[in-house]
Amino acid sequence: MLRYYKPLTVTVSEQDAGKEVRTVLERRLGVSRKLLSQVKLTEHGLTLNEERVYTTAKVSAGDIIRVRMEREQSDDILPQDLPLDILFEDEDLLVVNKPAGVIVHPTHGHYTGTLANGVVYHWLQRGEKVRFRPVHRLDEETSGVVAIAKTGYVHQQLSEQMQRGEVDKRYLAYVYGAPPAPTGVVDEPIDRDPESPHIRIVTPTGYPSLTRYEAVKHFGGGPGEAAATLVKLKLETGRTHQIRVHMKHLGCPLIGDKMYGADANEITAWEDCVNRQALHAASLGFVHPLTGEKMEFHAPLPPELTALEALLKQHSKHASNVRFWT
Repeated sequence: MLRYYKPLTVTVSEQDAGKEVRTVLERRLGVSRKLLSQVKLTEHGLTLNEERVYTTAKVSAGDIIRVRMEREQSDDILPQDLPLDILFEDEDLLVVNKPAGVIVHPTHGHYTGTLANGVVYHWLQRGEKVRFRPVHRLDEETSGVVAIAKTGYVHQQLSEQMQRGEVDKRYLAYVYGAPPAPTGVVDEPIDRDPESPHIRIVTPTGYPSLTRYEAVKHFGGGPGEAAATLVKLKLETGRTHQIRVHMKHLGCPLIGDKMYGADANEITAWEDCVNRQALHAASLGFVHPLTGEKMEFHAPLPPELTALEALLKQHSKHASNVRFWT
């Protein structure tokens, strides 16, 4: 098994002549200081014209800088032969459609049966030594698209795209009632509930949180009288439980949400049908950090949500066609 991943390579331009290696790598590839501090410790981690070099070394036009990252492995994650719905994979990135009821990463009391267990097994079967690095996470009961970086550099680059708001994350949710307007923005700060730290709430002292929504189908009435609504959502920030908290704040809690859901006297047949929060990460778009290709992945509605929609239609007087943002 190879020790290093395929190197990141930069040919020094006239414009970069006389600059330090780290400056060139930061400007040309966006390589972080943290990553450079790791690779420079290995024999061939950082080279200038195939000679080991310090990050402060000065370069000349035409020089070749190479960054080689050592292959890592998640030795603390038990490999398990679990079903995976793989949407895309290359040597740098894995994108999967996660089913509801599966935790992304092992936690205390949940060491097996997670997405990580299945992915690590998958890589071992392919003869790949890779560390499990999810770029983002979904709640256990949320289904849909999850991106997993296979190198530290790809993880860093995608994380920075997310921080800059360049990752397009879109969700579908079935909620009680209807939002106050057909389209809108929920711009309300979120933080932990001081009395129940595992719960998030809207609070003036919280972290900035912004969710865009569009009501695309009403069930059991029109916009002002709907018993339930299919809502399409786009996250501009990525706070824990953001969609669930913001929808509850609008007075439209998610169907099946045990933590932020409707009161016990709501329509229980819908709850029994879905048996989890009715939230699905329908699509994910970003730029591939190495190829520069704009990529977009879609995950179809899982069976339990199509069954919920069928049940909701029994209550519907009129339902608009689903529209997707452009």
